[in-house]
Amino acid sequence: MSTLKAGSRPPWVGLAAAVWVQIASGNAYSFPLYSHTLKSVLGLSQQQLTILGVANDLGENVGILPGIASNKYPPWVVLLVGVVASFLGYGVIWLAVSETVLNMPYWVLWLALVVATNSSAWLGTAVLVTNMRNFPLSRGTVAGILKGYVGLSAAVFTEVYTMVLKGSASALLLLFTLGIPVICLVLMYYVRPCTPASEADPSETTYFLFTQGASVVLAIFLLITTILKEVLTLSDTLSYTFIGIMVVLLMAPLAIPVKMTLFPSSKKLNRPAGSSDNLSVKDPLLTPSTSEPSLTNLNDGEDISEVDVLLAVGEGAVKLKKKRRPRRGEDFSFREAIVKADFWLLWVINFLGVGSGVTVLNNLAQVGVSLGVNDTTTLLSLFSFCNFLGRLGGGVVSEYFVRSKTIPRTFLTTITQVIMVMTYLLYASALNGTLYVSTAFLGICYGVQFGVMIPTSSELFGLKNFGLIFNFMGLGNPIGALLFSGMLAGYVYDTEEAKQGGSTCMGPNCFRLTFFVLAGVCCISAVLSLILTIRIKPVYQMLYAGGSFRLPQSAGH
Repeated sequence: MSTLKAGSRPPWVGLAAAVWVQIASGNAYSFPLYSHTLKSVLGLSQQQLTILGVANDLGENVGILPGIASNKYPPWVVLLVGVVASFLGYGVIWLAVSETVLNMPYWVLWLALVVATNSSAWLGTAVLVTNMRNFPLSRGTVAGILKGYVGLSAAVFTEVYTMVLKGSASALLLLFTLGIPVICLVLMYYVRPCTPASEADPSETTYFLFTQGASVVLAIFLLITTILKEVLTLSDTLSYTFIGIMVVLLMAPLAIPVKMTLFPSSKKLNRPAGSSDNLSVKDPLLTPSTSEPSLTNLNDGEDISEVDVLLAVGEGAVKLKKKRRPRRGEDFSFREAIVKADFWLLWVINFLGVGSGVTVLNNLAQVGVSLGVNDTTTLLSLFSFCNFLGRLGGGVVSEYFVRSKTIPRTFLTTITQVIMVMTYLLYASALNGTLYVSTAFLGICYGVQFGVMIPTSSELFGLKNFGLIFNFMGLGNPIGALLFSGMLAGYVYDTEEAKQGGSTCMGPNCFRLTFFVLAGVCCISAVLSLILTIRIKPVYQMLYAGGSFRLPQSAGH
């Protein structure tokens, strides 16, 4: 008689390791740190540079293969592919920027950047899918935490770039070539699936709050040190001290498994008699007169929970008698999902909203220079900080409203896209003192949309094929970058630069038309997001009736 046991391996060590992997997977957000050096060393036009920005976004967001791999192979295999991609891709870019190899063809550099940033897709998919499945009852919170750390990655790398590497783009690329693989190889063992607990642990909320608090403290610390770097001349000793504090704050989530090991909780969860701790193939609840019990038979039991069913099915103890088409909120295959209107509405909303935001991110250094900002690393740190707040806050705020009011998470997307319309118009106005305010608002809204899209995908289409589905949603990012950044922003910039007859475009006209177009794009996205919110309201009323998440009957099949 085989017994199924839930939570036999605590998932908190994996979550702490995932924090570091997520920081590493945010390498694509650091493109503005070395884009100006790429442009000057290789003699590129702004449109050529924006096409490289498209390569950056394409590699980061084309996660179809990682999504498929996450369903077929253990996390360490997916992580290993990301390690190899980072080493090879960034290695080639380092050879070009350091001028170790002269006159490297443009197409080679473009492909290398796609491979390099594709490491983000492999690394991020491995840890996100694993942890979402390890915490199925807290998926919004987990997505917000992990994506929040990705949002902080640019600020972390900016801190290292300015305080340790002394602003050397070549040294930064070498760090990506060697440092990212080392971090991920060391942590690979700890990112692994755990059997999810069938009931919420009362202490879990406290642990999540601690992790969120640690990430907020880290974000504030990075913002303060960035400001200090701007107004003061920091000594090497102080700079390295700041880096040391940053590393300690990044290790803070490890305090949870340490506490659980040194001070194990004596309080045991009271589990019903039919729970998965005692669930066996000889249980009379699972062995009626037929040899293959149906889900209907299981639901006749008074005490068995839906999570128990998920665990039993995952272990092969239960088989469905008859397969039917899934309803929204249940597990969809990819083919079943792509024929749904809600799937494409969510995809287009992400394409228009996030695709317009990444256009500004890719050109942030040039936007700053055109408006007279000499050191654009502060802009990137500000964007990173606010991006983090948006990602973490998007998960927390949307989690509150879905549980208390059953309001779909996409309502928050609608609000942020309205704000983005006003933000783009503020960018276009180029009024004194508005550049930093606009960048802050854009960072928050950009982050919220990531923090909302990920759990929404899992709630509408399930966790079984979540890796593939959410990575397909991410394709809107590079396609938006190609259209809005490569074909629009780069063309408008180079045209204005040619009119001025200089080597660098200066003034608000360099990007004004681009911002007007992006404002119109976000207007459309806000309308579509409102339509989707209305459509999926019944799904959230079903999933969160009573204020707590209820796994659908077919979840995990």
